[in-house]
Amino acid sequence: MRAQLRGGGVPEPVVDDAVLILSELLSNAYRHGRPLGGARAGDGAVRADWRIDPRGRLIVEVTDGGGPTRPAPATPSVTAHGGRGLSIIDALADDWGVRDDVPGEVTVWVVVHADVHDPDAGAPLESFATRVTTPAPVAALAQLGFTDAFESLD
Repeated sequence: MRAQLRGGGVPEPVVDDAVLILSELLSNAYRHGRPLGGARAGDGAVRADWRIDPRGRLIVEVTDGGGPTRPAPATPSVTAHGGRGLSIIDALADDWGVRDDVPGEVTVWVVVHADVHDPDAGAPLESFATRVTTPAPVAALAQLGFTDAFESLD
């Protein structure tokens, strides 16, 4: 995943978040979900997908065979050894949710970032950074030296 996203021009901080999110989703699927296809625990599989959709959103999904409860963030105690995965995802992601419209499958989807470089858009990686500009009032402050700002204060 990391190599594919880097190769697609996705900024490194977004790649880092995506890798952590995928790790959390896979951990939850193996711990709480059933394998796909009705296989016995330990014999089945889960499915992981990631893509940049036509709107430029980086989406990560993990699908398993479902579990006894629907995925939801927990509030573990300070000393608990787990239970923070979806809270971490909630803090890092722009959006996330659960889809269970296919019988025997539950998919947790995450919009890691809603505006990443789209390699299919034909724009070079350099143009991604040029979309971020400093507003004029903030740029004008850069011209002001630190001591100049406090000269009138005695």
